[in-house]
Amino acid sequence: MTTSPDGTLPRRRRYGAPKNWREKFLACLAETSNVTASAECAEISLSWVYKTKREDTSFAQTWLVALCEGYDNLEMELLCRLRHGESRDVPAVKYDNATALRLLLAHKDTRARYLAQQENVSADEVRASIEAKLARLRERVMAQHSQGDRTSGEEAPADEA
Repeated sequence: MTTSPDGTLPRRRRYGAPKNWREKFLACLAETSNVTASAECAEISLSWVYKTKREDTSFAQTWLVALCEGYDNLEMELLCRLRHGESRDVPAVKYDNATALRLLLAHKDTRARYLAQQENVSADEVRASIEAKLARLRERVMAQHSQGDRTSGEEAPADEA
C-alpha cells in the first residue's frame, strides 16, 4: 500500500476500499484499456472491481465508456505512428504496432456493442464499420513494413488515406 506525501495512509472507505477509487480506476482505464493496471492505479483489488461491475449497472456502463475511450486512444496513437513513423534516433519506448492492432481486433465486438448503443444502430452495422477501419489500418501496417524492408532501415513515411 502506498502512503501519501505526508506519510499517512490514503483514506479508506468501509470494507477497506480507498476513497474515490472508482474515479481513479475509470480514468486509468480510459488511458490504458488495462483493467489490471487500472485496479493497481486505484489501489483496489481486481476481484472488488469485477464484483462492483457485476452489482452496479451504472458502474458497468461507465466502465464500458472508459474502455472504449481507451481503445479509441490506442487507435489514434497507432494511426499517428503509422502516418508519421517512429523516430529511430531518439532512444524511446519501442511500440509493438502489430500487438496494438491485434488488441483492437480482439475487442472490436465490445466497441461495436457500445457504438450501437450510442448511435441506436445494429451491432452488425457497427461491426462492419469497425472491420473496414481495421482492414485499412492492417493495410497501412503491411505497407509500412514492406516500405521499411525496401529502404533497408530508413524511416519511410506512411501513405495518407
